[in-house]
Amino acid sequence: MIFETHRGEMYALFAALLWVFGAMLFESLGKKNGATTVNFLRLLLGFIFLSIFTLFSRGFLLPLDADLHSWLWLLLSGIVGFAIGDLFLFKALVMIGARISMLIMTLAPPTAAILGWIILGETLSSFQLIGMIVTLFGIAIVILQRQDKNVTDIEKKGQKFKYPLIGILMEVIGAFGQGSGLVLSKLGMGDYNPFAAVQIRIIAGLFGLGIIISFSKNWKTVLKPTGNIRTMSLLSLGAILGSFLGISFSLLAIKYTNTGVASTIMAIQPILLIPASMVFFKEKVNFTEVIGALVAVSGIVLFFM
Repeated sequence: MIFETHRGEMYALFAALLWVFGAMLFESLGKKNGATTVNFLRLLLGFIFLSIFTLFSRGFLLPLDADLHSWLWLLLSGIVGFAIGDLFLFKALVMIGARISMLIMTLAPPTAAILGWIILGETLSSFQLIGMIVTLFGIAIVILQRQDKNVTDIEKKGQKFKYPLIGILMEVIGAFGQGSGLVLSKLGMGDYNPFAAVQIRIIAGLFGLGIIISFSKNWKTVLKPTGNIRTMSLLSLGAILGSFLGISFSLLAIKYTNTGVASTIMAIQPILLIPASMVFFKEKVNFTEVIGALVAVSGIVLFFM
């Protein structure tokens, strides 16, 4: 069976599919409640669902059986991936939308490959270097296209960008956090249970976000949606799809296959989001965006040949 021979690849595909629907939910919720609020609550809810699952599946409510090595690296992974990476990712998600955010997130696989070479000893081939260039070119096609005359432009040294530059920069930081967080996760997880490993990562993410929220004195705003049943229901659905299942499948993927291969498959989200955005958000997708997405993902395929 294909699942037996390509278990890691299938887990990566499942993660990509789940993240697509999670991204659309979080984009809508983030515009109404703020990126920090959505990021914190979805992690908190995801942790609750994970804890219930591990209690029944492993007999542990919390990952107390992890060794010091796993705790240190997975905590660092959680801070880099969730507290920093996801914070910028969700802010960019609100500013530039799910499709373009996920397209720029194709920077995560090259980041994972470079750090994998440095930290895990993985090597880069000529195909992979060419793939990196092609991926960056595909991203540039989308973010550097000129806007229509009827829409307000953001100008920077004479260049008109279709999307806010600050949103693009935030997404790049988010992509770096995602890529490096995945490598650190593999380093810390080893043979440890992937679901419990996600718990440790989320603990770090919640701690880091808690510090940020405390310094900004924003707890009242962050906790405000908890009184809205509809908002919490949607957040719970997004947390199940993304924070619980999506992240867990991503760690299962890197457990059973190469980090770079898993990152490549999970980066097909821009392609998956194009038809999904057209159906659910009634967004118009122009030819340039389609070409840019195809070029970027084609680059990722080359990147890991």
